[in-house]
Amino acid sequence: MSDPTAAIDRTFHALSDPNRRAILAAVRNGRRAVGELSDALGMSQQNVSHHLKVLRTAGLVTGSRSGTRHLFAVRVEGLAVGKAFFDDFWPERLSLLKQAVEESSAGSGDG
Repeated sequence: MSDPTAAIDRTFHALSDPNRRAILAAVRNGRRAVGELSDALGMSQQNVSHHLKVLRTAGLVTGSRSGTRHLFAVRVEGLAVGKAFFDDFWPERLSLLKQAVEESSAGSGDG
């Protein structure tokens, strides 16, 4: 994922679907098999597998084998792409908020 724009696009595309967000939430605390996810979310194994492929392509989940089971878990590094995108907004927004508060305080004579 050398192209940052493509990585962001894949991440947000993957997260745009509520089924994929539900799968991601279901594997948040540990590895889960496709069958377990299917049962827990009321989806067919085929649908779960499709959504897991999209999540995996986006780098949001990782898969491993345990015997005949294919287990999936959150890939924290993949989530960092989305987090980094939003983190870019905070310093500017916080500075603007601080400026507005300071101007408001100065205008009211409290400062």
